[in-house]
Amino acid sequence: MKVAVYPGTFDPMTYGHIDVIKKSLKIFDKLIVATTDNNDKNYFFSVAERIDIIKNSLFNDLNFDKKKIKIISFNNLTIQLCKKYKASAIVRGLRAVSDFEYEFQLAGMNKKLNSKIETMFLMSDVENQIISSKFVKEIANLGGNLDRFVTKSTVKMLKNKY
Repeated sequence: MKVAVYPGTFDPMTYGHIDVIKKSLKIFDKLIVATTDNNDKNYFFSVAERIDIIKNSLFNDLNFDKKKIKIISFNNLTIQLCKKYKASAIVRGLRAVSDFEYEFQLAGMNKKLNSKIETMFLMSDVENQIISSKFVKEIANLGGNLDRFVTKSTVKMLKNKY
């Protein structure tokens, strides 16, 4: 079984993230969607809320196969997650060229930590490449329409927060 880890903040999960998940499931048998639980960052949603958003988006709004996706939180190295779940790859999403430098460095560090784990970069579809969690939160704060950026349950969570 080919397993990959898709780590991220997912604060909140967007259609861009979902595109990366869809593409990953064409390549891997199982995907571990791992949201960070790092106390050094200021998250808009708590880790429990982000897990709820991911579960509701993938399983309730979009009917993804629960057998193929495991959703977890983590506060250790992604490489350690790979070892725990016997994953051979880390999936990372790219939106723009500006993402590449950071992602390239991160992939290099992960390769130094464990040379057996590959990093795979996937791009979301063109219509979702401009979406960022930061912009989604700003649009929500200003009362804009979020339907083209996040799932229905995520819109509801955002409206409840504001």
